[in-house]
Amino acid sequence: MNRAENKAQRLLQIEKLLWAHPEGLTQSEVARRIGVNRSTIWKYIESNELPPGVYQDEFDDNKLKLDRAADLTRASFSLHEVMALHLATRLLATRTDKQNPHAASALRKLAKALQRLDHNVSHHLLRSADVMDEAAAYRDPVYLQVLETLTEAWSAGRKVRVEHLHASGRVDAYTFAPYFIEPYAVGQTTHVIGWRDPPRAIRTFKIERLRSAQILPDRYEIPVDFDPVALLRDAWGIWYDLDREPVEVVLRFHPQVAQRVQETQWQRGQQVTVQPDGWLLWRAQVAEPQEMLPWIRGWGADVEVVGPLEMRETAIGETRALSRLYEIAHQGATRQSTVDDFFGD
Repeated sequence: MNRAENKAQRLLQIEKLLWAHPEGLTQSEVARRIGVNRSTIWKYIESNELPPGVYQDEFDDNKLKLDRAADLTRASFSLHEVMALHLATRLLATRTDKQNPHAASALRKLAKALQRLDHNVSHHLLRSADVMDEAAAYRDPVYLQVLETLTEAWSAGRKVRVEHLHASGRVDAYTFAPYFIEPYAVGQTTHVIGWRDPPRAIRTFKIERLRSAQILPDRYEIPVDFDPVALLRDAWGIWYDLDREPVEVVLRFHPQVAQRVQETQWQRGQQVTVQPDGWLLWRAQVAEPQEMLPWIRGWGADVEVVGPLEMRETAIGETRALSRLYEIAHQGATRQSTVDDFFGD
């Protein structure tokens, strides 16, 4: 390895080291950890050769720190990777209902980097960023502040103190260690999974319901056996149950939508069978079947819930309620017409 390569490797080591130590390190500590003389670190500072985002904090003993809000990454993409990014950013732009200036800024940077490679994709990335900025009606400074705090805490391995608004209106405070942040496209929401105290167990927060978040000095480590992919493997969206096995859901779809149902893999391990009468039988293991109800309602009378029994009874009850609702609405419309006729225009 030549001298230039050695230097590049050291600078990368410094960046990784400071990323792992958000509290900052002295020049001596950095030098000792990467195995060089302290004068080498001083030379990097004097010649302005430190990685982007690394700075000396004059208010904290001139420690070296990494500005986590700075531009820290560089990447290159193939044309097909650009298309994958385009599809991902379109989902981000169309399935986010809150203004996020960081997301819009990231899209603009990506678009600028891609201008010479593909003008069409670059143009639409810029347009997607504009769409996100235009969501002024959905500006939620509390949500954004909480998301930023959780992101910084997750990156730094620091616990947070959060205030959670329950559906009942009650607000409770918890100490929380974020393990994973997951978007939920159906609800256009964002969730954070982690260790909550109380009750000293893994729990999930809907970030939109967190009223505040504050980083604590307490450090934490994500357990080596924590796997968010495995945790959410059987979830329809974001709900999971650590205390029971997934439940088999069986649905029966009308022939007129059978082809549409087969075009999409709705759940991992799903099984579809077209019956002799043209109806389609759909089966899958789901962690919490109740989470599927909004999707099932969307198919209307083109789907029948076969099992589990509890979900079938819920669907029957909702169907009866809808029947009563529309009978009342019809009668109300009839009475209104009679009143309009009586009083005229």
